[in-house]
Amino acid sequence: MTHIQIQLEEQHYQALRALAAHRRVTVAELLCEAIDLLLRTKHDPVISTDDRRHRAIAAAGCFHTGLSDLAENHDAYLAQAYGETL
Repeated sequence: MTHIQIQLEEQHYQALRALAAHRRVTVAELLCEAIDLLLRTKHDPVISTDDRRHRAIAAAGCFHTGLSDLAENHDAYLAQAYGETL
């Protein structure tokens, strides 16, 4: 493992400390997790907005939930998935 030194805005550092305490991990662990996520999601060159739009349109209708009323009740299903009530 390599050690580095970084400078953070005070509000970022305080927010990271609070999140680390809440999750019972170190700030270093949070930063490593963030770097891993960044590297996993940005492995390709930056995708243009048009490319993202075309990919989203191409994905529409490709997945099946088995629910016949999803379009009508999508808010309720989303709230249920997040454990909330409407």
